[in-house]
Amino acid sequence: MDFESKIISREVSQLLWEREKTVSTAESCTGGRIAEALIAIPGASKYFKGGIVSYTDEVKERLLSVDHSLLEEKTAVCEEVAKAMVKGACSALNTDYAIAATGIAGPGGGTKDIPVGTIWIACGTPDSVRTLKVSEDFGRDINLAIATNKAMQLFCDFLNEEEGERTENEPEESIFGKK
Repeated sequence: MDFESKIISREVSQLLWEREKTVSTAESCTGGRIAEALIAIPGASKYFKGGIVSYTDEVKERLLSVDHSLLEEKTAVCEEVAKAMVKGACSALNTDYAIAATGIAGPGGGTKDIPVGTIWIACGTPDSVRTLKVSEDFGRDINLAIATNKAMQLFCDFLNEEEGERTENEPEESIFGKK
């Protein structure tokens, strides 16, 4: 794991520790790499419950409750499936948050409409999911490394922005207590 990834993993770890929240993963093309980034920091067992590597549509349907008609209509490589994977992982693994990835890492498998290097990343809660599309092809290994790093950064940003929203909605503290 590169230095930048370690920094992001450490920040995610600290935020989850402080909030006493849990996370899971639902990964297709990344095959467990996001889970690996989450457990790279000692103490991850406090907040990481597990992951589902859903490489096939069958597993996405059976374990993550992704709708069969959605997969048929839009394919597994779309924003809607990535969102459904987040919600499905939160439900299946009973976590507060989940991170998901679905795409075509290469070298083959791409089409004119969905070329190699197209990867949808999602993270969030059952009620609030953020997505990001990665769409450049740098070869399988680099595509997977980029997707993993972007997934961790997206989740870190999500947690930080969620904290900012929570802070804004809380009454200000003064020496006399809450205002």
